[in-house]
Amino acid sequence: MEANMEYLVCNKCGRQLRVENGIAKEDYLHVCKSWGYFSKKDGRTQEFILCEECVEAMTEQFVIPAKFRETTEML
Repeated sequence: MEANMEYLVCNKCGRQLRVENGIAKEDYLHVCKSWGYFSKKDGRTQEFILCEECVEAMTEQFVIPAKFRETTEML
């Protein structure tokens, strides 16, 4: 592994997403959910990463399509 290079890993497919100097070189979805009352996971926090391909595959299965909107400013 090169110096100053790390990896994030997609929890679904296991693919490594390259990170250089703390900056991801491809986009991904990061989910961090603290479960609350009326949940079987009450009091627990669940966290995972999905690569763009896995997000696409997941949203294609939605009965109600995910909404998209244009983003005019990106940080």
